[in-house]
Amino acid sequence: MTSTASTPPATARAVRSPRSARARALLLALWRGRAADAAWVRPAFLGLLALTAVLYVWNLSANGWANAFYSAAVQAGASNWEAFLYGSSDAGNSITVDKPPASLWVMALSVRLFGLSSFSILLPEAIMGVLTVALVCAIVRRHLSPQAGLIAGAVTALTPVATLMFRFNNPDALLVLLVTLATYLTMRGIEDGRVRWVLWAGVAIGFAFLTKQLQAFLILPVLVGVYLYASPRRLGTRFAHLFGALGVLVVSAGWWVAVVTLVPAGTRPYIGGSQDDSFLELTFGYNGLGRLTGNETGSVTGGGGNAGGGMWGETGIGRLFSGEFGTQIAWLLPAALALLVVGVVVLWRRPRVDGARVAVLLLGGTLVVTGLAFSFGAGIIHPYYSVALAPAIGGLVGAGGWLLWQRRGALWARIIAAVVVLGTTWWSVVLMAQASSFLPWLRVVVVMAGVLAAVALIALPVLRAFTPIAVAAALVAALAAPLAWSVNTTLTAHTGSLPTAGPAVAAGFGGRGGFGGGMRQGFGQGTFRGFGGQGAQGFQPPQGGFGATTQGFAGGMRGGAGGLLGGDTTVASALVRALQSNASDYTWAAAAVGSQNAASYQLASGEAVMPLGGFNGSDPSPTLAEFEQYVVDGKVHWFIGGGGIGRSNGGSSASSEIAAWVEANFTSTTIGGVTVYDLTSGSAVAGA
Repeated sequence: MTSTASTPPATARAVRSPRSARARALLLALWRGRAADAAWVRPAFLGLLALTAVLYVWNLSANGWANAFYSAAVQAGASNWEAFLYGSSDAGNSITVDKPPASLWVMALSVRLFGLSSFSILLPEAIMGVLTVALVCAIVRRHLSPQAGLIAGAVTALTPVATLMFRFNNPDALLVLLVTLATYLTMRGIEDGRVRWVLWAGVAIGFAFLTKQLQAFLILPVLVGVYLYASPRRLGTRFAHLFGALGVLVVSAGWWVAVVTLVPAGTRPYIGGSQDDSFLELTFGYNGLGRLTGNETGSVTGGGGNAGGGMWGETGIGRLFSGEFGTQIAWLLPAALALLVVGVVVLWRRPRVDGARVAVLLLGGTLVVTGLAFSFGAGIIHPYYSVALAPAIGGLVGAGGWLLWQRRGALWARIIAAVVVLGTTWWSVVLMAQASSFLPWLRVVVVMAGVLAAVALIALPVLRAFTPIAVAAALVAALAAPLAWSVNTTLTAHTGSLPTAGPAVAAGFGGRGGFGGGMRQGFGQGTFRGFGGQGAQGFQPPQGGFGATTQGFAGGMRGGAGGLLGGDTTVASALVRALQSNASDYTWAAAAVGSQNAASYQLASGEAVMPLGGFNGSDPSPTLAEFEQYVVDGKVHWFIGGGGIGRSNGGSSASSEIAAWVEANFTSTTIGGVTVYDLTSGSAVAGA
């Protein structure tokens, strides 16, 4: 009888061995990195990314729905493909969010894969943060050193506002990743002169535009200018490459713009943030030039560009260094500016195509152009916008610090390094003093480390054994405070539209006495009702515990930045049941003034809630006549009273008119402490 025995084990191992060998070779290559690298380089790089991932993912669900405005849109996009395409606030597709939808696409796909939860919404943001840190490392290390790249990545990762926004669902995380990717690709294009890198950079900027519109273009003068200056190709070829990049940028961003523009208005959602249902108006007005001029019709307020300041603070060079802007981004901003000058001076005589000089010019140009736009913009601006500066600051600190270290044999280099360390130490103490009750002993540690580092740097030629001490002390002086602020951010819940990293500061824009502090209480209790409406204050997702503040390191600190513009909101179970009752019979289970207000009820019930007037309640969507027709057609079940701003800064008063019409034509009732109106109980006639 013929034997049917299986292949002997030794033979099976022999058959599998080539595939196993390839897998082992791939893993070894990933672990070792470049052949010329020292054995420690790749493990250190992977270790940095692993620690960054821990910092960004740990306690992630404590943020709950984070910015409920975007979480509601993610929920809608995960359940309805039309809402996914347009970035609608609700599955009924009444209105979009006031940004293009690229960042929502990533989060909605995550929700489709893993189900709706705080973690599935926020995990992609944390991954974007890790990838951004990896790109900053790559930009700096390619032409400087692995040490410089690791320092650059660590500074970026530990910037408090980066820790905040890579754990939050605003569009800024994807924007920063794409802009950093475009910088890396442009540098690669300058290295070898091949057009493919520049074309891919155009794609990255195109999708960055679909993330946060014209803010993505702030970096274009830098990328174009450095490429024209440093590319090894002939000048005519350089221009041809850039025109090609412009073409792919237009295509990668323009396809969605074309869809929105060409589809008839009545068959798509209203473009939120605009006053005439126009994406172009949104691009060049509310989300574009209006951010610089302050002319933003329908926004919460006008700009404050005069000397006396305004709702958005006083403009000028000092803006990024003051109040919560300072504690969000400015810990190493002075050092980065000083090291930018060092880098330009030290590398000035190198060839035009020198990679180290290209990296410094790209990073320095990004920091200067973006920083000036934020400093002098008279329109809406929040401290968390400054996350766009984090990669440039990290990259310049890593690059400039390494250039000085290479020249440590020269007295001038050691003096400059000591001055930078002492200046950073002093500035850290100034910033830490704004939260005087938070780890007061840390100021002593930073001062001692800074002084020790400065002395050791000056004495290096005499006391060479002090080299490790100088490096370690300098890193402690520079990074201890940002690390503490970042860890506090990780351990503290953050919700709403105006999150801030670290412990609350004593004063300034966003502090207790500034926009985010004193104004927070005014908005929360006055005319605006905190966007929560009656009884809708402080929504906690059903899982519970999202709003809790971890004790210990974060104990005694603020529990997030909610309150103003949509913090966590609690929706009573009785109201949730009412919204869910026969919800499939209606296009919208309810309507409420303002997207933040509507988002609370939508996330709690899982049903579509129409946000009257969009984010601020000041968009003409829907008009009173349109809403009356919706009611006659039986498309809306409930109207939820309270919440929203209504007409603002010249915007539409349609949402206020609708609220008045409902109050005049329907009988109110209270469910779960909230005033609601059953729109199916009356005999309203459209146009009445």
